[in-house]
Order: sequence, then C-alpha cells, then structure tokens
Amino acid sequence: MKILVCISHVPDTTSKINFTENDTKFDTSGVQFVINPYDEFSLTRAMWFKEKQGASVTVVNVGGASTEPTLRKALAIGADEAIRVNVEPTDGLMVAKELAEVVKEGGYDLVLAGKESADYNGQMVPGMLASLVDFNFVNGCVGMEVEGTNVTLDREIDGGEEKVSSVLPMVVAGQKGIVEEKDLRIPNMRGIMMARKKPLKVVEGNGAIASSATKSFEKPVAKGAVKLVDNVDDLINLLHNEAKAI
Repeated sequence: MKILVCISHVPDTTSKINFTENDTKFDTSGVQFVINPYDEFSLTRAMWFKEKQGASVTVVNVGGASTEPTLRKALAIGADEAIRVNVEPTDGLMVAKELAEVVKEGGYDLVLAGKESADYNGQMVPGMLASLVDFNFVNGCVGMEVEGTNVTLDREIDGGEEKVSSVLPMVVAGQKGIVEEKDLRIPNMRGIMMARKKPLKVVEGNGAIASSATKSFEKPVAKGAVKLVDNVDDLINLLHNEAKAI
C-alpha cells in the first residue's frame, strides 16, 4: 500500500500572532512553525500501517523552502520520503490542484490529511482533492482499519460516531481519535540523523491559479478586565445589565 500524507506548515498554537502591511499579511517574525496537529495524527496512523502492513509513506507539502524543516521532522518521525511542491499556498483550491498532480503521478492508494489546518481552518483541501482525483472520501475520521482494499472507518458526527465502509483508493481526513495524543511520536536522535539522508524531492507547481484572495485580517477584540463580585445579587446585576447575558 502506498500512502501519501499531506502536511501543512503552520504556526505553533502558542505563537503570538500579528499582521503587517495594514493587516493584509501574516507577520512570521519570531514565529515557530510545526506540523499541523491534525496532519500529525494522520501521519502517526500512516506509520502504524507502515509498521504493521509494510506500507510505504510519503509526505507532501505545498510551500516554499521555509517548509522543509517541517517535512524533515515528518521524515524523522518515520516517513520514507518527502515531496515539496514549490508554490506559495494562498488558496485552498489551488493547493488541492497542486496535490492532485502529486497523487496522480505517484499512484497512491491512500491519501491521509488532517480535517483542517490550524491556521486558516478552511476544511476544504481534503474534500476538493478527493473530487479532483476521483477517490472515495471520509472527513472527520477518528478510527481506521485497512484489509486489502477494504477500509473500515469511524467518523465523528454531531452527537456520536458513524461507522463507514469503503474501498481504496481513498482520501481520509483525520483528527484526534484516528490516534490519540499519547501515540504521537517525538523524533529521536537516530530518526533525525536518518531523516537527513532520506529523499526530499522539490517539484515545480502545475500552474494552478488561486480562485480567492485574502483581503485583510482582524484579531479578536481584547478581553476586558476581570470583575470580582462578593454576592450573587451583584453577579446577576452584572450579567443582566452589563454583559447582557441573561
């Protein structure tokens, strides 16, 4: 089984976010970038398939040279090879079209990704990718088993879980539950050293054009000062007349 894992290069969730150029550009100064957490869950699942079923695992990212340390971390975790599509990602559909070419050329059986990226939260790319390559698709996956070409999946739905059966080839968008946080892998020294020798292929994009553009960003309004109250009557008064919550 050939597995492709889509990796997004996103700011660490503890990073302080700022914008430049009149709030039209994300300020990367001093920001630590990591593997998108949802993608990391799916990557860990791919590693299970590699170890238990002999699958090969390739990771792919659409982005500039600055994303290569993130790909190297994925290689250190255990992926066999990496592909970087040398295109600046500005639009979900554009990214899906670039990934579609990689999928078609690589002959992959299973494409794993996170249900969304932790930066823009678009939840678009996996579904659009599946449509472009005509693969079966399941989103919000929290459990997955593969036997031959048959796939059994659990996906999160409102108020519960749904069990789904399908067949390869597939695109699966995972989240916490496809593996648990305790199962995520921290690269060790041996993995880091081996990652330096693993192939990281850079390919040029296919010329996909963005269909949308970001006009500006706006940070949430800063929270006000905390007010302490001594009794329930004062609390009710504040909630009713100031917060308008009741």
